[in-house]
Amino acid sequence: MSVNENNVIDAGLEVLPVAGRIGAEIRGVRLGEHLDAETVASIRQALLKHKVVFFRGQTHLDDAGQEALARVLGNPVAHPTVPIKQGTDYVLELDSSHGGRADSWHTDVTFVDAYPEASILRAVVVPASGGDTVWANTAAAYEHLPDELRNLVDRLWAVHTNAYDYASRKEKVSEEALRHHKEVFVSTLYETEHPLVRVHPETGERTLLLGHFAQKIVGLSSVDSAQLLSLLQSHITRLENTVRWRWSVGDVVIWDNRATQHYAINDYGDQHRVVRRVTIDGDVPVSIDGRRSVTRRKEPKEPAESAAANVDAAS
Repeated sequence: MSVNENNVIDAGLEVLPVAGRIGAEIRGVRLGEHLDAETVASIRQALLKHKVVFFRGQTHLDDAGQEALARVLGNPVAHPTVPIKQGTDYVLELDSSHGGRADSWHTDVTFVDAYPEASILRAVVVPASGGDTVWANTAAAYEHLPDELRNLVDRLWAVHTNAYDYASRKEKVSEEALRHHKEVFVSTLYETEHPLVRVHPETGERTLLLGHFAQKIVGLSSVDSAQLLSLLQSHITRLENTVRWRWSVGDVVIWDNRATQHYAINDYGDQHRVVRRVTIDGDVPVSIDGRRSVTRRKEPKEPAESAAANVDAAS
């Protein structure tokens, strides 16, 4: 199965690039569990090439349909700490009225070793203005690093954890949101060592593995780590490496979580925004020299300290 020069996949799907280095809109498909093998292969190929793919007008999908779609594309998996939406097996609901604003750059759930391969996000309630999401291509970011910097990061590792400084990444955090973060999102504390550069298991590309869960580079001081992490993040989020999507109700977006970061723009004030996410299970990253990521710490809190509540799942 291949994409021809007119961006049309043989299965009859139209693939229209949205930005130069990342993102494509796919037309001519009604998503769901009925997808045949040829269509699934075409979607996966477009995803590997463009890193994030957009589908308009999928208003027929409900929670069960979104989960069924995930099963067609891979093995869905629930969030490791945040409770799923009631009545579902895997759906994570991000509701702005309950603090669901993932407004910092991240790759989903990198505080565990085998973090998700892909995420499927569906728009349920969309504000009249604002609330866009931006994705960045971490393979392109690595490819365009200066040679000297690329040679440095090739051999470095970083500690990722869900116990990051949540409040410092928000302009204004309510005490309730902060409590929810501590009691739910960190109900089990994870620390995992990942290479800064992982080899993509399907494309062979080298991608930068960072985002807000990356807290410290192994072997460097906190000060040096912070400066280098900030420098590398600035390369990832250069405008040339990004694509921005204006949501409509019923839109579905699928992204390769092994080769992207994303950011939900928190610019819609008190307007209501609800999106629902299902993630597809991934594999343990492998570094350039063949070593695999390792979870160093996994410590559940006492049951009395945990709370099954909605939380800002910036994961």
